[in-house]
This record gives sequence, C-alpha cells and structure tokens, in this order.
Amino acid sequence: MGKSATFERGIHPRYNKELASHKPIARARIPQRVVIPLSQHIGAPAKCEVKIGDEVKKGQIIGSPSGFVSSPVHASISGKVIAIADFPTSAGRLVNSVVIESDGQDEAIAFKESPDYLNLGADEIKSLIKDAGIVGMGGAAFPTNVKLSPPKEKPIDSVILNGAECEPYLTADHRLMNEHPGEVVEGLKIIMKSLGVNKGYIGIEENKPDAIQAIKAAVSGEANIEVCSLEIKYPQGAEKMLIKAIKGREVPSKGLPMDVGVVVQNIGTALAVYEAVRYGKPLIERVVTVTGNGIKEPNNLMVRIGTLMSDVIEQCGGLVEGAVKVISGGPMMGFAQWSLDVPVTKGTSGILVLTADEYAPSDEYFACIRCGRCVDVCPMGLNPSMLSILAEKGFYEEAKDYNLFDCFECGSCAFVCPAKRPMVQFMRLAKSQVKP
Repeated sequence: MGKSATFERGIHPRYNKELASHKPIARARIPQRVVIPLSQHIGAPAKCEVKIGDEVKKGQIIGSPSGFVSSPVHASISGKVIAIADFPTSAGRLVNSVVIESDGQDEAIAFKESPDYLNLGADEIKSLIKDAGIVGMGGAAFPTNVKLSPPKEKPIDSVILNGAECEPYLTADHRLMNEHPGEVVEGLKIIMKSLGVNKGYIGIEENKPDAIQAIKAAVSGEANIEVCSLEIKYPQGAEKMLIKAIKGREVPSKGLPMDVGVVVQNIGTALAVYEAVRYGKPLIERVVTVTGNGIKEPNNLMVRIGTLMSDVIEQCGGLVEGAVKVISGGPMMGFAQWSLDVPVTKGTSGILVLTADEYAPSDEYFACIRCGRCVDVCPMGLNPSMLSILAEKGFYEEAKDYNLFDCFECGSCAFVCPAKRPMVQFMRLAKSQVKP
C-alpha cells in the first residue's frame, strides 16, 4: 500500500481540528433527564417497550426492533419514564421518544460478558451486535448487524475501518484511535470474524500521525490487517472514496460497497462492537466533539445517548458572545439547529458552534454561471450544476437521468460555487420528490 492513497477530485477546506484534537476524551456528567428517540437509525422505528411511570435501569431495552432493518434502543441512565411523545431531533423531524428522569443511582442491568469472544460463531456475533443496538456511528446510522449480513451472492473479501474523519472540526474518531487503539483493532477483528473475512484495512488521513502510530502499534503482529495512510482531502472518509483509495475498486452507479466485496465501518462503531461482544454493553453512549470558535472550552466528551445538546454545551463552558450558528455534525454534512433542546443520538458525531466571523449568512443565491467548478470537484463525477438547475425548475424525474441518487450530499459543490447556490438542498429536494 503506497503512501497518500486517495480518490479523484474533491476539495481542501480548512480543517480547524486543532481546536479539539489535543483534548483527551472526558466523561460527561450524567444528565438529570434524557430524551431518547425510538428511531435513531435508518429503517423502521423501534417499538416502545415501556410506559409512563416505569422504573428502568441503564442498558435496559426501551424499544425493540420492528423489522429486519431496525435496531433496539436502550435506556442510557437509570430512573423513571416520565413521558412518551414526539420530540424534535437534530435532523428537524419530530420522533416518538422516551423521556427518562434520573434517579441519581445510574444502576445498570447485568451485562453478559464473553471473554472468549473471538471463538464465537458469526451468527452469535451478529446477534450480540443486534441486541446491543449498534448502528453506523459515522452519521448514516445503518443497523450494523444488517450491514454484516450481505446476501450470499455478494461475497465479501475485505473490511475497511474508516479512520479518515475528513469532516472539518471533528476529532472524536481521532481521539478514539489515540486512546483506545487496541479496542478498535479488536472490534475490527470481530467484524472480520462475523463476515468470514481475513483481510482488514484501517484508513487514516495523514493529518493524524499520532493516530497512525497508535493503530500501527496495535496491529503489529496482525499480518492480515493493514494501516493505510490517506491523503488529506475531503470527502476522503466517504465509503466509496475509501474503497477507491484503499482497494482501487469503483462501486457501480446505484451500487453498494458489498457489490465490490467490501464492508466499511466507522471507528466508533468498531469500538462499540468490541464493547458489545466482549462485555455485553449496549450502545448507550458515544464520543461527541464539541468544538468551534463559538464554544468556550472545545472538548471531546463521552456523552450518554439522549442528553440534550444544551446540557453538553453547558459542560463545555457555554457559548461565547458572538456565537451565531450551532450545527449537529460537521460544517459540510451537518444540520444547522433551530433549538438546543434536541438530544444527542447514536449518529451525533459532533456539536459545532460558529461565530459571526466564520459564518456569512446569505438568503440570496444566483443563477448558475456555468463555470464548471462543481463538476471539477464532485467526487462521484456527477454534474451538480445540471442537477441543481433541474431541481430548481422542478424537473425531478429528469434529474434521475443525471444519476441524482449517486449524490451522497457531501457539499463539495456548494463549497466551491461562486454563485452561492444551495446545491445540497436542491439535491435533497429532488430526491424527496422521486423514487430511486
């Protein structure tokens, strides 16, 4: 594997990772109240298994899967269920959620440990992962056990762990690789075992030399796991870009990584898989990067699922004067927030706060000037200019002819557009109006 593997096109935004990359993961305080959505994953929402007034313990199932593509949801604190209703999430939707008020005890259910975890069968591993409610923690939140169960006609020969973390500002995966490299590698080995695969890769961007060193030390002696140094470029961490950089394979249009024999998992997901299979621990907390010049004390926090963003921000000293925008996730693919009373979920990788100096709001955009910059940078080789024009004019079906659904909304086109066109919003609009 050569140095600086990468993909074609892409952009080079300012990364601004120095704000939090040196901050070790700190454990956030146990919240007084959590709001836990029953849908924190792609697929069918979990079916509520509690009622108002119930006493629950940490790790107890409060929502069970309601279909094949679904995932259970667990209580992240011990206490009493005080409400079950629709509450807003960071994506702007109202989702049926369970509200738990802490009893201050943080008492957990008994977790079933498996010291001999690498001798478990593939089906046992997948069952443990499913029961733990693990989903992709890089943002997509696809149920992990489903991803590890490809159809027989799609044989998998490689597993790639995504340590690129190419989204500006975010450093959660960076810190996990530095502080828990052994557990991350064990998670990869468990994933490989569940798929019957004997070749694993961990791709890390070169701006994380300490993480590369830590992971390389953790895989020494593991002949079938390779650490790949990747060029610093956005969106290097997208599944299809990682596969191109590391394996040289191109996922076909409208295809999935399994179509080219690869499964990609996030660093945080690998750690959660290890903790679930080894210790029986469900996904009830995750590392969240709280960062930006609008935060008084940027940090990386281990946060209980369901903690309100307002609580997390308060633990980082609060907002500075002049903070104007809060984003769930990173600046390229995250969602701007209209309220801080929304919960951290399994897919919340970061909370970013921008100041007026960093953010130039504009309600005005202009007609496409046909400069072609968006075409030059699109990592999927699409024509974002034409897609945005078709969406703007309402020609949604015609947009499908330009491979609309190959767009994964990375925002590279909007980043370079001199006419300030809301390209990603146009793509989302068009996708919402037609079927793939």
